[in-house]
Order: sequence, then structure tokens, then C-alpha cells
Amino acid sequence: MTDSINTIHIDLGERSYPIIIGPGITRNESLERHISQRNVLVVSNETVAPLYLEQIVNGLGNRLVESVILPDGEAYKNLDVLNRIFDGMIEAGFGRDCCVVALGGGVVGDMAGFAAAAYQRGVALVQVPTSLLAQVDSSVGGKTGVNHAMGKNMIGAFHQPEAVLIDTDVLTTLAQRELSAGLAEVIKYGFIRDAEFFTWLEQHIDALLERDTDALAHAIRRSCEIKAEVVAADEREHGVRALLNFGHTFGHAIENLQGYGNWLHGEAVGAGMCMALDMSARMGWIDEQAKQRGISLIERAHLPTRAPANLTTAQIIELMGRDKKVMDGQVRLILLKAIGQAVITAEFEQHVLETTINSALDA
Repeated sequence: MTDSINTIHIDLGERSYPIIIGPGITRNESLERHISQRNVLVVSNETVAPLYLEQIVNGLGNRLVESVILPDGEAYKNLDVLNRIFDGMIEAGFGRDCCVVALGGGVVGDMAGFAAAAYQRGVALVQVPTSLLAQVDSSVGGKTGVNHAMGKNMIGAFHQPEAVLIDTDVLTTLAQRELSAGLAEVIKYGFIRDAEFFTWLEQHIDALLERDTDALAHAIRRSCEIKAEVVAADEREHGVRALLNFGHTFGHAIENLQGYGNWLHGEAVGAGMCMALDMSARMGWIDEQAKQRGISLIERAHLPTRAPANLTTAQIIELMGRDKKVMDGQVRLILLKAIGQAVITAEFEQHVLETTINSALDA
């Protein structure tokens, strides 16, 4: 069993912060060391709070701690529910010198982060992600926001945390479906940036699904290292950071059309990455062997490899046209030149996109 604590630094000048990874972090004093504010609001949800809220509060010493417990699920990631966080801070009389602690998965992290970005024009934030997806992706990099009926994460802000504290022990209580959803984001890093890591994932995917401690620790650490490198190079997604959205333009359309929460984010990304692989092959950028390696790994992670049959190509293309990566009216896609080498491109024929989506719709 791995007992070591690993620290990765996000290098953003005066906004730099540590990602601390290790077992038992929610049970020790690490959280208190990263919060200088006396007033703290812990935001969690109905699933996570009964498991870990008391541990977090106990780790905050004699600070004034209030909590807001949100309903669990992507369906509640909206402006109406967001107001509950603002209500909690205002009712507690918290000023700009407070700190918001996000205790939960990606939905909690995004919503608490957006609340911290907007409350009195910005207050401190600490992320304590409790799902694999949040640990390797959404808690790192400062993206926050909520969904709109017409698009995912359409309303939000960049707001970097003071620290990200990743307790690997909390994954023991994570539902198996959520674990697989998190593996989609882990696999993404191999596709876009690290062919050697992709090969390691092929060799260890079964261990990851069985929650092998050492395998999970390595996967989380390497994923965070890659994201740290990308975010440090492009904090606000003007260029290379868009590579982190491999599979997401397709996936976000699936999530929206299926109704937020019916397909988990990672499940939609899994199917979206398969579509991106197929399109990369149709454009002659990767060969059939590379495409099949990618689809096989996604399938072994117990993720969907096809889009749901109740959707149409026209619906998916319409939603893709609202994606945040659209520039000058052109959809930009993240595709592969090779496993470990992703590119951002708007240079593709419309019929290739349509054929890719047609092929992906599950019969």
C-alpha cells in the first residue's frame, strides 16, 4: 500500500498553488494549513456530506464553519441551485475574507468554485475532490461554472484555488460507475500527451477498476502532472489547454441531449473520445490499429464506445455548434495525429464529421 504524500505545483506566478495527493488527507490537519481565513463555508452534497463533512470540519480547528449541502447530480448544476451557496454566505455574514471549501465531485467543485469567484467579486477557494474524475481533472486548473439548458458549463469563470487536496482513501466509497467515469479523464491524458502513460493504462486498467492503491496513486499523480503542465502553459484556454477537451465536444452534446445526469460526464466523454478516434482515422491521421487500441481501452474501462441511438446527427452537430471552442463560427475539434499527440483543428470536411457521427450512433 502506498503511504507517501505527493505534491505537484501549478505554476501560475502569484496564483500558484499545490496539489497534494495521498491517503487520509481528510482525516489530518492538511486542510487547516492551507486556510488563513477565519470564516469558512464548506459546500458538499447529500451523498458526500454524511461520509466526510465531519472530518473536514474537525480539521478546521476553531474557525467559524458553516456548510451548504446541495442535492447530488449534474441535473442540479444550475443557477437556481447555485443561489443556495450565496444564500449561505450572506446569511452567515461572511465578507470577502472568507474561504469556500468544495467537498465533493466535479459538480460540487464547479459550483462552489463559481460561487467563490463571484461572491463579493472573489473569495478564497480550496478544492477537496472526492470522485476520481474531480481528482484528476475538474478540481485542477481553475475552471468553474454551471450548466445552461442550451449548453454545458456555459456560465462560469476562471478562479484558481489556494490548494487542491486529494485524499486517495475516499475512492473506497465511490460507486463503480463513477470510478469508470473518472477513468475516462485519466485515459484522455494518455491520448493527448503521453503515449507511455497510455501503454501503462493498457497494462493496469484492471488494477485500476479493482481500486489497487498503488495503481490509482500513480494514475492520479500522472494525470495531475499533465494537467499542471498544460494549465501553466495556458491558464485561460487560449491555445494548448483546449487539448484537454479531447472527446468533450462530442461528449458535451451527448450529455445535453440525454439530459444532464442520465449519462455521466465521463461516460459521454468515453463515447466522445471514440468518435474523435474514428474521425482521426477517417482523416488519415491515425491508423486502424491505433484507433482500435483506443476504443479497446475505453471499453475495458467499462465506458460507452458509441453514442445513444435515440439521438440524430443533426442534433449532435447543432449542439457542437454551441461549444465554447467554436471560433468565428467554426467548430474546432481535438483530434489525434498519434496516441500521445493531439491537435486542435477546424480543418475538416463537414461530410467527414457527419459520417463519423452517423457511424457512432448505437443501433
